[in-house]
Amino acid sequence: MFNGTLRALMVMALLQASGGVSAITPATDNPLLLSGPDPWITREGQIFYYMGTHGDRLAIRVTTDLAKLDAAQEITVWRPPATGPNATSIWAPELHRIEGKWYIYYTAAASGIAEGQEDSHRGVFVLENSSADPTTGEWRDRGRLATAHPGIDGTTFSTGGKRYFVYSPYIGPDSVLAIVAMSNPWTLTGAETIIARPDQTWERQGGRQILEGPEFLQGPNGDLFLTYSGSACWSDDYAIGLLHAKAGADPLDAKAWSKEKRPILAKNPAGNVYAPGHNGFFQMSDGTPWIVYHANPGPEMGCTSERSPRVQPVHWDEEGRPALDLPVGKSAKVLK
Repeated sequence: MFNGTLRALMVMALLQASGGVSAITPATDNPLLLSGPDPWITREGQIFYYMGTHGDRLAIRVTTDLAKLDAAQEITVWRPPATGPNATSIWAPELHRIEGKWYIYYTAAASGIAEGQEDSHRGVFVLENSSADPTTGEWRDRGRLATAHPGIDGTTFSTGGKRYFVYSPYIGPDSVLAIVAMSNPWTLTGAETIIARPDQTWERQGGRQILEGPEFLQGPNGDLFLTYSGSACWSDDYAIGLLHAKAGADPLDAKAWSKEKRPILAKNPAGNVYAPGHNGFFQMSDGTPWIVYHANPGPEMGCTSERSPRVQPVHWDEEGRPALDLPVGKSAKVLK
């Protein structure tokens, strides 16, 4: 791991190389990397931080130019213990800056579990780092979030002065979406509310009924949006759906959320894009929201490391709802 001085020098060099003026880059090609399931990007100042699923560790890439993400060194910041509740299947990391500290939320499974029983032993865990640079300092283990059910793909957001946690719990044969209040970034408080179930045909492809990968996006009029990925990740029909709550609504009220009947981002065979999903959102320096997601470059490629990260801008329709262009294929110029 790099020490703080060396990391600071590297960041200065990155800023100088990119001009240090704008976090909006010139055009670049999708995908950003050849491999990168469950991608996550956050921006702090002029710096983009990228994470994705590796399975056996947590790692961060740092760049001031997303067009050069593939050239950015990948820095491993944490490895799981050999045994315990978070020893295996390290998935879906998210890096959040909350009240001056860094937090990584990630999914993990317990060691020593019989094959086929792993889902009942999966949970969401959180790490905390007080360093200004998340690739340095000490990552403190804040443990497993005390969710009501085993589950995956946890995320957090704040609205109306309150913080919330959303994840995908396993309930019977389904994966659903549930929300709960937080008293701090690692502590849940009160009862969970199930806000969505896989009740649409498009959410039940690949032999499973799945809603996963929830992500929050605030609309320009104050409305609340949660995207999610529906169906099994190994299905070409894996896609991104949308939940909506009006401005001022209580996020813990299941009745406040309405669901779009069709995905807002789905496969585009003409562009050789299949199974787009597990997205995140980040902002460019001008405040424009962008989406990052993974997809396969061909059909029937399943749920493997061949899924690659792609980005594109989020548009707002006349009602203030997020709208996305067709997912873009290989060598499509998207950053402007």
